[in-house]
Amino acid sequence: MRAIFVQIKCDMGRAYRVAQLAADQIEELSELYSTSGQYDLLAKFYLQPDQDTGLFVTDRIQTLEGVADTYTLITFNAFMGK
Repeated sequence: MRAIFVQIKCDMGRAYRVAQLAADQIEELSELYSTSGQYDLLAKFYLQPDQDTGLFVTDRIQTLEGVADTYTLITFNAFMGK
């Protein structure tokens, strides 16, 4: 499994609804946070090694009702503290 992070900008007043839709519909979702700033939500997803990241984002996240924009961060290594 590999992790990706997606920042999600929502239509005005839709962040909580988008968060609920993502939690209900996307099984790859690991964590989801509301945030301040340019984007409303920060989501962590775990994808299969052969799963197409671009297709996942465009088909599964960007199609959620209320999503206005996304910004995807692809990860390389995870570092753990003590």
